[in-house]
Parts: sequence; C-alpha cells; structure tokens
Amino acid sequence: MIVPHIVSSFADPRVDAYRNVTDADLRGRKHLFMVESEMVVRRLLQTNWDLHSVFLSPKKFEQLSEPLESCKAQVFVADVNLMTEIVGFHIHRGALAAVHRPAPHDNSVDQLFEKLRNKEKVTLLLAERITNVDNMGSLFRNAAAFGVDALLFDHQCCDPLYRKAIRVSMGHTLSIPWAIADDWPTTLRRLKTELNVTIVGCETGAQSMPLWDVPIHERTAFVMGEEKSGLSRVTMNLCDHIAEIPMSKCVPSINVSVASAVVLYDFLRRNSFDKR
Repeated sequence: MIVPHIVSSFADPRVDAYRNVTDADLRGRKHLFMVESEMVVRRLLQTNWDLHSVFLSPKKFEQLSEPLESCKAQVFVADVNLMTEIVGFHIHRGALAAVHRPAPHDNSVDQLFEKLRNKEKVTLLLAERITNVDNMGSLFRNAAAFGVDALLFDHQCCDPLYRKAIRVSMGHTLSIPWAIADDWPTTLRRLKTELNVTIVGCETGAQSMPLWDVPIHERTAFVMGEEKSGLSRVTMNLCDHIAEIPMSKCVPSINVSVASAVVLYDFLRRNSFDKR
C-alpha cells in the first residue's frame, strides 16, 4: 500500500510545483503541465507519461488507492481547502497531477509518421489555428470516440497540454498520439507523399462538395479550421477534396468541435468500425 506525504502547511516546499497554478506560466515551471480531476488523473496513471507527482485530497486519495499502487512518483495529500490555497483556484475536484512535458523528439511529426507508416488504414484529425482550449479538448474527445489514430496541429493552435484542454478531452490528450507541425504546408505535403494520405478540407463555399459525397479512402485526414476565418488558402490548395456539412442557409457555420464530430461520424458510418 502506497504511503502518501501529508501536507499540512501552505509553505511546504515539496508542493511548490502546484503553487499559484496558471496555464500561462506552466511552460516555464520546470517544463511541467498540470492534470486535473479524478477521472483524468485515473486515466493518466494508466499511461506511460513521465509523472512528476500527484496532489490529492484525502477523499480522492482513497478513491484512487488502487491505480496509485503502481505509481512511482511522489503522492501528496492535503485538506482540500489547503490545496485550494496553495494552487490558487477552487480545487473542488480534489485531484491534481504534475507531469513532465515530452522532449521535442518524443513528440515530433517525424515520430508520429513512424507510428503511422505501417498501419493498413489511417484516420487523422488535423487542425489549423484552433486557439480555444475548450475546442482543443473537444477535438481530442471526438477523436477518441470515433477511433482517430492521431492528431496534427499547426503551430498557431493552442497548447494541447493546457490544464483545461486536457480536462475537456476527458484525458484523451494523454492517450492519443499527436504532434505540432512547425512547417504546416510541408507536413501536409509529407502526409500525401510519404504516407499516401488523402486530405479532406472541411470548409463551406462554392468549391465544397457535400460531406457524404467525399470518396472513402484507406488513409484519410480531415482538416478543421478556426470557425470565423476557416481554413487558410495554403491549406485548401493542398487538400484533395473540400467538403462541407450541408446546413440551413441561415446558419453559415457551426462550432469546430461539433463539426469534427459530424465529419468523423459520417466517415465511420460509411467506413465502419468493423472494417478498421
């Protein structure tokens, strides 16, 4: 049975990694990111991410006792009110974990390509200029729900490892492979030439065909853009197909997280889980 470290003082230096947490400053905080909520911490403990430590209320420590048995990182326990004072926001969920960010070579486009190269069928979700953390988290949750193999983002997207993005994703940010492309156009070209991926741009307009008319391919990537500006011209020129979700004329677009769910559902409806 794991024995936790009890924290009884606000000034305890052992929990400095959790002090005054904000998403904005975590990139400089010993290269850590933060995970929040019992469900997400539980999912984290089932992965091979490099765990720094876990910070729990007594109740959450008891509820997570079984998955914590295999945890090699330090586990700290404090009253939830003290946790809130240390962390700097209301921590009613009573469960936090600090995790080391992956090294660049461990989370690179090249490494992701190697994971995908020998797969018979590939479904990818790509995103350009997605800056809303709720949308980022929802993309991961949708990807998990519909069996996406990996996600790719351009460098203008927000950090997938923001605490809220991970929470909204239900922890799937930690279980589905992903990478951020420094050179977006080159990465799209590589998908086509190296992995034989057909790229479908999800965009409305005169050049778009109805989503259900897009031919089914063994290796497909769907590209989602920011709701207001949509996909860039560079990205659209690199797509093999441009598809839209036919909608009422009085509604020009829908939220990217909703759109991605519709797109992935339609794809799997025609290319079912049984065929994967």
